Amino acid sequence: MANTPAVVAQLRALARLTRAEIQIARTRVAQARTDAVRRELTENGDDAVRRAERIAEALRGLDAVPDVVAPVVGRAAALVKSTVEQAQPLDEALLGDLALEHQLLDRARYLLALTDRDGPASVHRLAEQLVAAHTATVDWLTTVLAEDALGGPTALRPTPLQVVTGGVTRAVRLPTRLTVDGVNRAAHEVSRARADARRRVGGVARLVGRFTSDTREVVTTGVDAALERAEDVARDGDDHDTTTAVPRIRRELGVPSADELPVRRYDELSVQQAVGEVRKLRSPDDLQAVIRYEEQHKNRSGIVSAARTRFAAVAKDVVGV
Repeated sequence: MANTPAVVAQLRALARLTRAEIQIARTRVAQARTDAVRRELTENGDDAVRRAERIAEALRGLDAVPDVVAPVVGRAAALVKSTVEQAQPLDEALLGDLALEHQLLDRARYLLALTDRDGPASVHRLAEQLVAAHTATVDWLTTVLAEDALGGPTALRPTPLQVVTGGVTRAVRLPTRLTVDGVNRAAHEVSRARADARRRVGGVARLVGRFTSDTREVVTTGVDAALERAEDVARDGDDHDTTTAVPRIRRELGVPSADELPVRRYDELSVQQAVGEVRKLRSPDDLQAVIRYEEQHKNRSGIVSAARTRFAAVAKDVVGV
């Protein structure tokens, strides 16, 4: 005989966590890097709403008292999470999302076991659907984190404060071989970006994408100026080490020049030709350089999409997804 109280308890927990998942999914839509990702996140959010409805229906089928607290708790948890993560790098925010999905997946698997023998057939089928859905989401988030670990860009754009957090981290990692003047320029621009992001982050959520783009442009422009200054000083002082290091640093920071790309005569290629070359690339650094260069210049969606697809495939190979 199925342990009905245990089944109800797991359904209630799944309902509460799913409400939090819905709220978080809606905030992630505003961070989508491309229209394709935005559509995917929107569909995932809609699917989460349907899962919540099926869980509520399963509870009613077991004559369980409706849980009026779950929706409130879910929204509150999502609000707290989104507020806290404003001061976190993007990877920490995604790890929080992944932890939530693992909770949902583990409880769905437990529910599946609870109803395996003589539990309600409808609840068992629901558990199977939940396991499949959350397994797919865990795999997706794991891939996005792998993309971030490989240098990005990821499927999600960071919020303005997350951009600044990442910018400060990258600025701290600038090699000491760069001139003091160059580093000071970079630090000054990052400081300006921090103040700008803090001032604008209070705007409405639909403007997050534009704010992120603006802040990234400020940071990128400042770092680019610092690197150009470092190159000038290195050439004047005949510092070969710095002269050869700057192109590598420029690529790592996402501001490569055309002649530093892994594809020869990149700017002369058509979209179809560039896509063909991108699909041959195997290095995360090479793909990252192409994506960021393209986004900062012609921003041709076909090339960016092909490069991102290839980058995701490389990231999946790294984590074995």
